[in-house]
Amino acid sequence: METKILFSSFLLLLLAFSASAQMPGFVSLDCGGKQNFTDELGLVWTSDDDLIYGEKAIISVANETRKQYMTLRHFPADSRKYCYTLGVISRTRYLLRATFLYGNFDNNNVYPKFDISVGATHWSTIVISDANTIESIELIFLASSPTISVCLSNATTGQPFISTLELRQFNGSIYYTEYENQFYLSVSARINFGADSEDPVRYPDDPFDRIWESDSVKKANYLVDVASGTEKVSTHMPIDVSIDEMPPQKVMQNAVVGTSGTLTYRLNLDGFPGFGWAVTYFAEIEDLKPTESRKFRLVLPGHPDMSKAVVNIQENAHGKYRLYQPGYPNISLPFVLSFRFGKTSDSTKGPLLNAMEINKYLEKNDGSSDAEVIASVISLYASADWAQEGGDPCLPVPWSWLQCNSDERPRIVKISLSSKNLTGNIPSDLLKLNGLVELWLDRNSLTGSIPDFTGCRDLEIIHLENNQLTGELPSSLLNLPNLRELYSGNLNLREGGRRGKRIDIIIGSSVGAAVLGIATIVSCLFIRRGRRSPNQEQLRVRPPVQRLVSTFNDTPAEGAYCFKFFEIEDATKKFEKKIGSGGFGVVYYGKMKDGKEIAVKVLTSNSYQGKREFSNEVTLLSRIHHRNLVQFLGFCQEEGKSMLVYEFMHNGTLKEHLYGPLTRGRSINWIKRLEIAEDAAKGIEYLHTGCVPAIIHRDLKTSNILLDKNMRAKVSDFGLSKLAVDGASHVSSIVRGTVGYLDPEYYISQQLTDKSDVYSFGVILLELVSGQEAISNESFGVNCRNIVQWAKMHIESGDIQGIIDPSLHDEYDIQSMWKIAEKALMCVQPHGHMRPSISEVLKEIQDAILIEREAVTVREGNSDDMSKNSVHSSLNLGPLQLGGTENYLSLDESVARPTAR
Repeated sequence: METKILFSSFLLLLLAFSASAQMPGFVSLDCGGKQNFTDELGLVWTSDDDLIYGEKAIISVANETRKQYMTLRHFPADSRKYCYTLGVISRTRYLLRATFLYGNFDNNNVYPKFDISVGATHWSTIVISDANTIESIELIFLASSPTISVCLSNATTGQPFISTLELRQFNGSIYYTEYENQFYLSVSARINFGADSEDPVRYPDDPFDRIWESDSVKKANYLVDVASGTEKVSTHMPIDVSIDEMPPQKVMQNAVVGTSGTLTYRLNLDGFPGFGWAVTYFAEIEDLKPTESRKFRLVLPGHPDMSKAVVNIQENAHGKYRLYQPGYPNISLPFVLSFRFGKTSDSTKGPLLNAMEINKYLEKNDGSSDAEVIASVISLYASADWAQEGGDPCLPVPWSWLQCNSDERPRIVKISLSSKNLTGNIPSDLLKLNGLVELWLDRNSLTGSIPDFTGCRDLEIIHLENNQLTGELPSSLLNLPNLRELYSGNLNLREGGRRGKRIDIIIGSSVGAAVLGIATIVSCLFIRRGRRSPNQEQLRVRPPVQRLVSTFNDTPAEGAYCFKFFEIEDATKKFEKKIGSGGFGVVYYGKMKDGKEIAVKVLTSNSYQGKREFSNEVTLLSRIHHRNLVQFLGFCQEEGKSMLVYEFMHNGTLKEHLYGPLTRGRSINWIKRLEIAEDAAKGIEYLHTGCVPAIIHRDLKTSNILLDKNMRAKVSDFGLSKLAVDGASHVSSIVRGTVGYLDPEYYISQQLTDKSDVYSFGVILLELVSGQEAISNESFGVNCRNIVQWAKMHIESGDIQGIIDPSLHDEYDIQSMWKIAEKALMCVQPHGHMRPSISEVLKEIQDAILIEREAVTVREGNSDDMSKNSVHSSLNLGPLQLGGTENYLSLDESVARPTAR
């Protein structure tokens, strides 16, 4: 079956600067910009005006005046990929940076989510959670070819877009690792400790234009808390930074000092857990008296055996105002990196820290097996649009004119170059595509003879008709064991030259003397018009090939099924079994004659409001269909009753399993809680992004998340749901919802947004972590009834253990727990614009599931060695080696264990 052809685009930018260029080796691409300009830093920005794909957009964001962020380029949300290809110098290291500022360019307020890749390697999934915040990602790589492609694809919400694309060339051996031929370095943290403001340090202070974030900036995935007694120190003296990664002097001229004897930090590391490259940057910038000394070591709370040897900066750096850069080129790090530097007993001064940098190893994808071959083919037609799509031919999605198989290293199985104005001979490199199954070169202006396709043993179909080919059909075609059809004109010959083999050959005037070649192809055949040999079909005219196109409408009918009252009464045995109740009424169990189990919700209110909510739920449920929403089967309005009929959910509500009667002394484990959160988030994401207009649930809570017989979660109860208004930022609405889950901003303003649902879902996440109800008079201590206030106090102080459900019995990975807890805090921020989208929350849940599944595997495989697993979950960066070879990335046995730099 023919797979869907995927499309892409391409832009080639060369690193060609004049002798007077200010930044040799720099490319700063202003995506969507109209003209080149130089910014206030002295960086020269170039427009991508030559790009023939995508559309430009101008945006306006409060407090953003930089010209490069006032425009962007966006692309259709289709199955194509859209690529920028940058020229580089082979065997040279670069920093690649992409930024994204949404600014509601499409006037839809639908936050985009899409993938970005470097060639065939998936780099990151871009999840926009705030229209006015710049998302930025960075990658360090060693160039292995003259170009590198950056591609956007796989949009799941909104449209892919990009604001800027930057390339910065490094000098010498900066960021050299033994693994650079197989891995990129994805930048996770680059921190300037003791910064004098919240502004980052970059070019021209950093000649390589790295961006050093200020430690004064506190956000969810960055520095979270700082120990008491931390003070900033600085100097105007020059710092010798001429070794290793050469951090900028401005960064090294300030630091933090632990005046109480310690420096304690906790960092969230983007992309981790995993293997990474990590270093600390030290320089002694205080004038120590002869009687003073600064000695300290890394301390890991709970793991005294992993404390490190003493660090004396001035001694290690061989003098004051000199860089000392200890670190590891290969270390296993968790998502939450907790570390503390503590002074030794014989030290008079507390520890000092200037900067830190952590990068994650991102394994390169080798790409398609046929990449080099197909590159030679397109080089013959470099000016053609179809030859400029960029990136890998097959990954992450294939070019528009070819198809690939699904192997780990895919091969090209189909070439479709019909009507592409091809001239000259059939490209000889096509004959090197060993996995090729179909070749379509029809309706072009190709000349010369048909080549020997013996190397393409898998070929089944060849289209050569409507060209200007000459000569005979080569006899080598008989050596292709799978060849079924050869199209070279308008006549069809079916021959049985070899027993059991049949080739359809279409011959036309375009082949000229090829008729003589038929005798070669069918060598031992006896062919005459009107006469059939025992093994052969006669030569006959074949009608034009027609493609059958089937169109199906998968959209469900808008109308809901109307049950008769007697059907409901029979199914419920006259409403015999009550399975739930609430402010809406009572829910009864039923079983239809065909065996289908149902839940019937009978509304008790005949008031105007009750009927309105009933009508609202019927209307909504009739148009939404998703595996993570409880299936609506129909309704009934007879005998003075209003009833809604749903699929029966065998395992009740999430609330009952967390702290209700269904616990029965047993609790659902952490991995199952994560999977339930994932299911619920998928259902909410569908409401927010998959429905037009979007639907805001407005009453998310654990009692409205139901569990089926397989413990898969589905969202229910849409009586209070509202349709979003297209183009509006909010819906004015009388406040409805449940205390404890209600968005405080919505309560105050009566302006409902999708972020109101995100707030409620954040509360649910906190319930999953803690096993506590959203509101309690006893559980949260004096003067605290709300789970949000209670959890925030513990999490922000670093005490996550204080909120984890004891019934989990320590059977969880602390990194996945941190990931969910901190994302939950983001969800319950007081203002909607500070909260993530549900799509971003879903991604974090899925990341936490991956972490937890790996941990489960470790626990099950090492149940006799729990201490080992505990250490692995808390691995931290230190100035000297960490113990344990399991902490290191192993490429092969010949790679030596890394040492401190």
